[in-house]
Amino acid sequence: MSTTSGVFATEPVRVVAVSAGLSSPSSTRLLAERLAGAARERLLAEQDRPVEVRVIELRDLAVDIANHLVTGFPPATLDTAIKEVAEADGLIAVSPVFTASYSGLFKSFFDLIDNTALTGKPVVIAATGGTARHSLVLEHAMRPLFAYLRATVVPTSVYAASEDWGSSGDEYTDGLPSRVRRAGGELAAMITGGRAVSGAPRTVGLDDEVVPFEQQLADLRLD
Repeated sequence: MSTTSGVFATEPVRVVAVSAGLSSPSSTRLLAERLAGAARERLLAEQDRPVEVRVIELRDLAVDIANHLVTGFPPATLDTAIKEVAEADGLIAVSPVFTASYSGLFKSFFDLIDNTALTGKPVVIAATGGTARHSLVLEHAMRPLFAYLRATVVPTSVYAASEDWGSSGDEYTDGLPSRVRRAGGELAAMITGGRAVSGAPRTVGLDDEVVPFEQQLADLRLD
């Protein structure tokens, strides 16, 4: 095996989690970390490459994001975060719910991502909120956003209301830990196999047809 091939064989799998939580400590950050941990555990079990996990806290980049939107020039720290998202093998995107949608900080950051940078990239979408009433934000707001960016969003989206923390669910409903493991496993499967859980190819070209949101929603199990 050539030296070049050996380098590629040992290059780590990179998983980046973006958290738009504003408080510290933050349930949004905690959910991002748990999803990243679930994906990392599955990746380590299913392939031989090392796994690197990076959590990006948008609250630490808020001023830089605002300046970039005004000037068009990202400071070094923000530029690094944008590149890490674009170069990740898998992405986890988590936002608190504000006014029945993702937060402005979350949207502002992804407005700075080139609209082709996430093409075909496996993504887990997740959100946190006070009550379960806001869980449809995942399907009505976040999934269409990443469909526009041409990412490949895993089937399981994860919403965590206040009462979900510490809950293991019941005979009819999966608890938060189960949903986190399932979403992390789906992300890992897409990364290692290059295919969606359904078996459809994950590689998406710029000229590919985007599946209408209504059709996507009909095929999903809402969490």
